[in-house]
Amino acid sequence: MPRKSLILSTSLFVAVASSILLPGVLSSAHAGSGCPAATTTITSNQELASALADATPGSVISIADGNYNGDWVATASGTPARPIWLCGSANAMLTNDGYSGGYGLHLNGAAYWHLYGFSVSNAQKGVVADAVTGVVIENLKVYDTGDEAIHLRENSARNTVTGNVIHDTGNRREKFGEGVYVGSSDANWGILTNGQPDHSDFNVISNNTIYNTTAESIDAKEGTVGGLITSNRFDGAGLTEEGGDSWVDVKGNDWMVTENTGTNSRGDGFQTHHRDRTKDGLGDWGLRNTFSANTAEVQGPGYGFYIHDPSTTENVVACDNQVANAGLGYANTACAPTT
Repeated sequence: MPRKSLILSTSLFVAVASSILLPGVLSSAHAGSGCPAATTTITSNQELASALADATPGSVISIADGNYNGDWVATASGTPARPIWLCGSANAMLTNDGYSGGYGLHLNGAAYWHLYGFSVSNAQKGVVADAVTGVVIENLKVYDTGDEAIHLRENSARNTVTGNVIHDTGNRREKFGEGVYVGSSDANWGILTNGQPDHSDFNVISNNTIYNTTAESIDAKEGTVGGLITSNRFDGAGLTEEGGDSWVDVKGNDWMVTENTGTNSRGDGFQTHHRDRTKDGLGDWGLRNTFSANTAEVQGPGYGFYIHDPSTTENVVACDNQVANAGLGYANTACAPTT
């Protein structure tokens, strides 16, 4: 049966996520601290390629303003105490041959990186992080991509995506134009995670501004567990029929979605979807997610909150959310009072 009992107040709600469900993510990653003094300053494609290849714990790579077009991949890892920094202003632009090119930046098994301040554009995908932990993606501008802007996948856990400005995605394929994509579809587990659920768990998606995406602003896939989506701002005016019909779609389990603000949707504001793979031994997904203290100015035909299979999935929509101009009303399930 759905949980209709009292849920945590918003302040305690976020504290639980950061200190219990997400140990070490916000503190050890130094989110919000700015960029340290550079150990290497790069001004050319060749220098950037060398700096990425030669990075060691504690390296601080500063990108001078300019356009850097190439296949940018990092594989070295930092440590919790000595992350590797890649920094630049918004005028330092990483690209990769346009909407049908490669990734703007690929962290391939590269743990404990801190990306700060620069721009990523004109690539098929913006920033892709595979099999990483302790990564912070902060204050970037990621836009004009063929598919999604930022993607955490292949069991990438305990990372933070914060303070980024994301827009104009899905220029190659509207269906894949998410702003922030966490995990992977179960249809791709055979390719990406040896047929097992993509446990891109305990990630924090916070304080991002996301607009003009063809698909969801944030898509948390089946297989993911225990993440936090908080204090983001969404405008869904760019959502398309092929792309998406909500700002946030949670298909994972035990996510907390709180204090976000959205406007304009071609469907609902926030959604969950139930994906039962227990017959295959791959879990039951879309369960026990909680939505609290969000503001949904839907300006669309659906609900503020749509819960798939509400009678069996134990998802909670708190009564402290604010919903306006939703054609079907507040939610398709009774709201839960808060303490």
